[in-house]
Amino acid sequence: MSAPLDGIRVLDFTRVLSGPHCTRMLADLGAEVIKVEPPAGDLTRFSTPRRNGVATYFAQQNTGKRNLSIDLAADDGAAIVRELCDHVDVVVENYRPGVMARLGLGPAEMLERNPRLVIASISGYGQDGPWVSRRAYAPVVEAETGIIASQGNARGGDLRKDPHSHADVYTALEAASAVLAALFQRERTGRGQLVDISMAETMMYVNEHLHDALWDGESDPEWIRSFRPGDYVVMTVANGESLIVSGHPAERGTFDLFIAAMQRTDLADDPRFASVASRLEHYDELRTIILDFAASVPDPDEFERIFAQHGLAVGRVRQPGELAATEWARARNATVQIDDRSGSTITVPNAPWHFSDGPDVGVSGVPKFRGEDNRAILGELLGYDDERLDALEADGVLSSRVPT
Repeated sequence: MSAPLDGIRVLDFTRVLSGPHCTRMLADLGAEVIKVEPPAGDLTRFSTPRRNGVATYFAQQNTGKRNLSIDLAADDGAAIVRELCDHVDVVVENYRPGVMARLGLGPAEMLERNPRLVIASISGYGQDGPWVSRRAYAPVVEAETGIIASQGNARGGDLRKDPHSHADVYTALEAASAVLAALFQRERTGRGQLVDISMAETMMYVNEHLHDALWDGESDPEWIRSFRPGDYVVMTVANGESLIVSGHPAERGTFDLFIAAMQRTDLADDPRFASVASRLEHYDELRTIILDFAASVPDPDEFERIFAQHGLAVGRVRQPGELAATEWARARNATVQIDDRSGSTITVPNAPWHFSDGPDVGVSGVPKFRGEDNRAILGELLGYDDERLDALEADGVLSSRVPT
């Protein structure tokens, strides 16, 4: 059986993370993705670790995509892309707004050539509006949308950027969802369209606590506003491993489950913990009681057994990569080995979808070198012969960096 997106061809003009992760999702779902790189290459190609010219960061987001390297600033390069747009279903780009139009590759021109084309444009603040020209990367957008401040508030005001590019990855997910919706709509209307996805709107959309920041009414002190997961306690058991329990220990109902698990039902009669408001007032004391109990439990398995009996979910605090070594990860094929193009392999996370009706989906293929598929793609789709391809290479319109 065919994969869900079998037969869909995507032209990918994206760089670094937000766009490449979006198009990786489409590739993992079975689409043919053609990554178009400038002669300088994607920035992530120069990251480390790297083997035989293949950076693992690049491989994680781009394995399974075909690769073209074209100088879009050259008239002939832009002309090639316009021709390619006649042969694809989807275009994804994350240049600054206006760049594609200046190259003669704007949505109006491409949709005029191919009215069934779905174009996804990813940017920091959208394709219009007063901030359309601002430069934007994930840390900048996370600062503007309150994510860095929120994390700092949970650390007592210590403002620091965490290691993850949330704005890039979340935007990739929203962009891929929008592409799939536009393709589904095209089945009914026969028409493609432009989908404009901004990182800033995405980070507002996925912030489950933004409703609370926007609330200007009264609040019942006997309920914890928006669950306050930043208060959840990270505990260490006797063997030195750390865990977290999902649930605010001061919340209605959850407090009773905590004290039952700890066999401290006497705390229900303690005036410090008689109500949600009083438990929040004395939260440091409640937290210390919980930490002391955790320290008396021998290991994570026993801790989880105790708390699971009372309906509470427990997770170990693992270092990045540790989960991949578990029996669970092996059973779910949560990671996959890909060819590093030098006779060895690179381990990357696999796609998370498991379809009951259809073939396995997920990471497949190899990470391509820049321009590796220039001749194959332009010959297959546009009918270019060797003479024309040689001339384009000689003029610098096409370029490649493939190890000998």
